[in-house]
Amino acid sequence: MSNTDILFQPFALKSLTLPNRIVMAPMTRTKAENGVPGAINAQYYRKRAEGGVGLILSEGTVVDRPASRNDPAIPFFHGADAMAGWTNVAKAVHEAGGKMGPQIWHTGSTRYTEWEPDAPVESPSGLVGPDEPRGNTMSESDIADTIAAFAKAALDAKNAGFDTFEIHGAHGYLIDQFFWSGTNLRTDRFGGKTIKERSTFAREVVSAMRAAVGEDFPIILRVSQWKQQDFTARLATTPDEMTDWLAPLVEAGVDIIHASQRRFWEPEFPELDGEKGLNFAGWAKKLTGAATISVGSVGLSSDFIGAFSGESSEKAGLDALTERMEKGEFDLIAVGRALISDAQWTNKVQKGAFDSLEDFNPAALAELV
Repeated sequence: MSNTDILFQPFALKSLTLPNRIVMAPMTRTKAENGVPGAINAQYYRKRAEGGVGLILSEGTVVDRPASRNDPAIPFFHGADAMAGWTNVAKAVHEAGGKMGPQIWHTGSTRYTEWEPDAPVESPSGLVGPDEPRGNTMSESDIADTIAAFAKAALDAKNAGFDTFEIHGAHGYLIDQFFWSGTNLRTDRFGGKTIKERSTFAREVVSAMRAAVGEDFPIILRVSQWKQQDFTARLATTPDEMTDWLAPLVEAGVDIIHASQRRFWEPEFPELDGEKGLNFAGWAKKLTGAATISVGSVGLSSDFIGAFSGESSEKAGLDALTERMEKGEFDLIAVGRALISDAQWTNKVQKGAFDSLEDFNPAALAELV
């Protein structure tokens, strides 16, 4: 069995210092009554800090824009009540010895109109997917106001006592809808035929958020090739396109790229470096020089659990993860659903208590424990 020491090496970047390389991935829980995180939310995150997670990233929490969320129980990241709630969440995590950042979000046109049918739905071109209209095309003033809302959220995150924040630029939500040619048909400076041109909105969001928090506060950006609208979508089909996409975002102020893929062991460009080649996070780090977080089905595969008990694992196991990290392919690894069912997942892995790991149970999604 692989030695897990690499997972428990400290990590430091700017003002952020972590005791290990394990990140709790952002996971929407829809358990914030009236959009305000309360005591149960604070306790939920505190338990994962007590469980040894190096960095906790919150569920997506939305900026101050009309219809920025797509479910009534998604938390706001604006307004006195919501920000008081988030301040209490950060305090609870810190009291348990943890580090935390909110994931700052705008869901774009993924919002269904059946809920509050009169509320506006906004996106780059009034599309939720290719040739699939939903909602309104954003005006330039809408875009300017949205950028300002992200900047305000950045400052609020710092003032609430968080250690970092993550911008949600993945999975077919608003920022990703600007990236994607299938949902961004604009002919102004926020559109274009190339991924570099369509990244203008994201670059301006990052720049505004960087200006709001100063140079020493770390900024994470989550990006993905796949979309909830299309699991096979690709924004960058070559390393050159990926450089055009990601390098300007790093130059604008991103410190850590959270490169989301559905399975962390899958190579991003197998045609270039083979079936065991660099994954998305590995290529993002190689091309930009930024620190990266990898993510994708950690702890969920039977192969992965098999590796814990000494069984062979070619692709998805702990051996594959630690080998990639020991080579410096990426810096941090995010764990998602495994931490919903087992708040002590990190501590158990560190102790080698693999037999006591709890399998993910979808029923756990129904409550916040």
